[in-house]
Amino acid sequence: MRLLITAVAFVAASFSLHAEQFSSFYSAKKHLIKTLPAHSKSLYCGCDIKRQGKKLIPDASQCGYVPRNAVTRSGKANARATRIEWEHIVSAWEFGHQLQCWQHGGRKNCRKVSKKFQQMEADINNLAPAIGEINGDRSNYRFGFVATEANQYGRCQVKVDFKRRVIEPPVYARKRIADAYFYMQKTYGLKISDKQKKLFQAWQKQTFAAQNSNTTLLKKVSTGR
Repeated sequence: MRLLITAVAFVAASFSLHAEQFSSFYSAKKHLIKTLPAHSKSLYCGCDIKRQGKKLIPDASQCGYVPRNAVTRSGKANARATRIEWEHIVSAWEFGHQLQCWQHGGRKNCRKVSKKFQQMEADINNLAPAIGEINGDRSNYRFGFVATEANQYGRCQVKVDFKRRVIEPPVYARKRIADAYFYMQKTYGLKISDKQKKLFQAWQKQTFAAQNSNTTLLKKVSTGR
């Protein structure tokens, strides 16, 4: 039941799609930090998000997240494991590579010369709060399935295959991810491979079926039937 309530809470906290535009990734992040709804959850671990001054931090004690690397290679504490960052669900590398500007200087050049890239990078419908370490580990890896146990980050159910460059998100995050991809396709003409498209369509259907099942279960619990 606890897992069910967590999944429902995550769905309820997801951002709604709207047309508000921002001039830069920085301004989009600043807005999201200020307006993050109460009871929001981190994308990959479902952790509660707390405010610490102007920063957002994950409540690891609540969700069971344990850093994959508690310290960096230089021996310092892994700061990204203790903060919330704004993850591009469709990575900047993925949508950037589909633009001509990327071929002449990568992300830095696209930010300078491409209005379309600026809009895509700052579109909050493609941004979600994620624990910094997992955001970094995800990099620009594609979404898919990973044939291992989910034990890299404590009880957090995300799985990363660094060799194959694939990340498998937990069930409750999959619709949010699929929706973002199809939104970016519709809004900016993002090209999605047939294999990925089928995967995201399946995730949308599976999540919809699970939500209907959860709603029925919640009704039974509330009525005692």
